[in-house]
Amino acid sequence: MINIFLFLAGAFIAIFLLGRLIEKAKVPWIFAALLIGTLFSINNPFQDITNSETFTFLATLGMYFLLFMIGFEMNVKELRKRTGFIVKATFFIILIETLFGTLLIHYVFNYPWIISIIVSMSFATVGEAILIPILDEFKIINTKLGQLIIGVGTFDDIIEIILLISVGFLLGSQVGNSLQYSHIGIIIVSLFLIFALTFGFTYLKKRGKRFSFHSVESIFLVVLAVLFLFLGIGNFAEAAPLAALLAGIAVRTFIPPERLELIEREIKAVSYGFFAPLFFLWVGLSLDMKYLVTFPLLVLLVIAVSSGAKLLGSYIISRKELGARQSVLMGIGLSARFSTSLVIIKLLFDKGTVGNDIYSVIIASSIVLNFVIPPLFSSLINKWKINNTK
Repeated sequence: MINIFLFLAGAFIAIFLLGRLIEKAKVPWIFAALLIGTLFSINNPFQDITNSETFTFLATLGMYFLLFMIGFEMNVKELRKRTGFIVKATFFIILIETLFGTLLIHYVFNYPWIISIIVSMSFATVGEAILIPILDEFKIINTKLGQLIIGVGTFDDIIEIILLISVGFLLGSQVGNSLQYSHIGIIIVSLFLIFALTFGFTYLKKRGKRFSFHSVESIFLVVLAVLFLFLGIGNFAEAAPLAALLAGIAVRTFIPPERLELIEREIKAVSYGFFAPLFFLWVGLSLDMKYLVTFPLLVLLVIAVSSGAKLLGSYIISRKELGARQSVLMGIGLSARFSTSLVIIKLLFDKGTVGNDIYSVIIASSIVLNFVIPPLFSSLINKWKINNTK
């Protein structure tokens, strides 16, 4: 009988091999874990392992590490330098997609307005990490198109954080409604503490420069200590995901820049090399393939609405700035999705806020989009010779 160690060994090998294959289509290798999880959702011979507390714990840590990396990679200084056009474009494009997405989810899936807005905003966010290798390959990172795509994707991180905080409060309030008032006091104090700690680490930045880090290992221990401290406090308020995000921001502001460069690679290696694949595998396993086979048109409808809204918003806001073709390319590129939208919908699903219907449709649409957009984006750059323009 297979045990969890053999299962993890086989899973990581399968993710590695499939990841190498899908990278040829310009799709990040980590999505191989999502695909394998999707296949196991059809017929899972390892249910005893994937339903175990150990696997669930590791996969949940994967979600927390992803959220930690989102906060850790936030560069507030760079975001402050962004031009007014990028800010305007970001809000306009997300507003258009949120509007159409909200109407779709409310009237087709019959969810309340507030849930419809949050879910539609989750897949309105941008997975710019998928596009950066393509922009680099075609040498258009420093062109106006490349800078706008990266700028919108970067400023979009602020929207992602606001959305994650909103989801944290929404889920926390749902739990709070079933608790006694004394427990609600604990929740409020816990939320206050994690926000206070975040700002506290920011103000301790100068002291952090004096902090003696003798090795990469010692810095990594501090990083882990901060992460688990935030998670422990956030857990009292049912806001551990929010705490993980804020821990990433706190670590980046506290550790000196010269030491940050030493530890960044190690943090990414642990996050994306071990924990994140387990989270994506877990997400794929949660899919209801019977529902998707029964209602495949719903997946196409979600793709059409979300991508169509991105194209429309990009064309309206950037046609004068970029021209028709490049504004279309911008809309196609911004339709890519990455970890944040998957984390948000998984959180809502685990708490029972959304059902298997919208959860399965959004995950399936994300898989399709992330396999279609990179080759489509690349072929249009070649066809329209965008790399020869500035």
